Formats: sequence, C-alpha cells, structure tokens
Amino acid sequence: MSSPPLVYAITLNWNQRDETLGCLQSLSQLNYANLRLLLVDNASTDETPAAVAACYPQIEIIINKQNLGFGAGFNVGMRHALNQGADYILIINNDARLAPDALTHMLALSQPDVGMIAPKIYYASQPQRIWSLGGMRHPLTYEMADDARGQLDDGRSPHVLERDYFVGCIVLFSARMLKEIGLFDERFFLYYEDSDISLRARQAGYRLLLCPQAHGWHKVAVSSGGSDSPNERYWMARSSIIFFSTHTRGWRWAVVIPYRFASALKTITRLTIGGKRESAVAYLRGLRHGWRDLRSSLYR
Repeated sequence: MSSPPLVYAITLNWNQRDETLGCLQSLSQLNYANLRLLLVDNASTDETPAAVAACYPQIEIIINKQNLGFGAGFNVGMRHALNQGADYILIINNDARLAPDALTHMLALSQPDVGMIAPKIYYASQPQRIWSLGGMRHPLTYEMADDARGQLDDGRSPHVLERDYFVGCIVLFSARMLKEIGLFDERFFLYYEDSDISLRARQAGYRLLLCPQAHGWHKVAVSSGGSDSPNERYWMARSSIIFFSTHTRGWRWAVVIPYRFASALKTITRLTIGGKRESAVAYLRGLRHGWRDLRSSLYR
C-alpha cells in the first residue's frame, strides 16, 4: 500500500513569536499522517526560533540572515520542501489558523490539473464572516472580483468553486505546478505576489479550487502593522506597480491606466479625510518607488 502524498506546511515569521506559536499549534493538530511542519524565520530578534524549538522540537526551522519579505521568505521554505520530495506545499500566514480536517478536505480535490487549493477563510474575530473565498479576474482591469469578503456564511454554497485568484493567507500548492511555473516572484516584497502566482498558474492551464469543506481563520494584516497602516499602504502601492506593469498588455493599458489612477486618487482621498495622513504619504511614496524600480528595470 502506497503512502499518502508528502505535504510540507510552512509558516513565515518576523518578530511575532506568539502568533507563530499559535499557528504551529494549529498545524500540529491537522489530522493528516504524512505531514512535515517548517518554520521560516526572517531574521527575527524576539527569539522566536528558540521558543518554537522548545515547544515543538519536531518542527524544522530555517533562519534567514535578513528579512526577505513574504515571497522570498516563503520561497526559501518551498525550495527546501521540494528538495525533500514534497508532493504538496501548504503555506499559511502566522496569524491564520486551520481546522484539523482542513488539509484532508483540500487534498481530496487534488488532480494533476489542479495547481492551487484554498479553504474558506473567515475573520478570526467573527468566525462566521467570510474574509476570502478567492476571486475571479476582472477581464479588463485584472482586479479580483467576487471575493464575498464581509459576507456571513449561511452554508448555502457547499460546492467547489473555480477561481482565478487566491490570497496567500492559506494556500495548498502542488509541487508539480511549482516545478513548472516557478515560485513567488521575489520582486514583490509584500502583497500582490499571490495574485501574480495565481495568474501564472491559470496561464499555464492549472485550475484553482476553493474547497468549501475546509475552513481557516485570519486575524488580518497583523504582519504589516494593521489595515491602512503606513507600512501596508506603502507596500500595497509599490507592489501594485510591479503587478500591473507585468501583466497588462496591448489595448488593456487604455483601461488599466485610468482605472489605477482613479483607484489611487480614491485611496489617497480616503486616507486623508480619515485622518491617516502618514498612510497617504506612504502610499504616494510606494507609487513613486514602484515607478522608479520599473523604469530602472526597463533600462538595464
């Protein structure tokens, strides 16, 4: 009798010891036999690796020499998992939690043409309110649509959903797909790397499936300092320039440019009126740095 597929579950930490310990406790309770847990630490100074080693000596730990950000940090762990022969790789934010049976439900959907599987993700503070079901790509703007964020889950949609995008909070990747399309694009330090890899997966012909029987919960924006914090607004703006310049082609620029300009103006106005001037300034700085990096890459 063959053994079940090897799954590596990876979480990433940067100076959030308690969150990471809680996440690893959740992962250690997953009812799947052939599972290995891996912590990738982005050069924390709060002794998280030592605390994890003391509480969970069976968990593998990789310590990066510097803070590599989300995509590059997770890539370190995913390369290790692939080198160890992983068939599937589960990534999870350290401020997220999974139900014990979630991984089993997600793996039940695995097929050769399925590249990514995600659970229903709820707000941790409101366990029945949906945070993400993934989404579909708007045909003109490339934005995510149909995410159902903020809706109460009434249980009336038990069917598997085909998606174009998944957020990187909790995602199960097939090793087969990753070997074909590559890992996260490391130009994205934070944000949009999940949209980018989702699009690349779809372009390569892989399906993205939302598993309604699998449930997870997310505390939302803990790693970036909170929703609309200056850090979040900066990286969201900077990464958006990279994403849209990478994936927009031909006549779609005529739609994307005015749409993104209007979106940026709306965001800056909202932040300013809401008394978050520092976040508005950070957002503008992120846009400027994104364009600077884009120009630099074009003239290399």
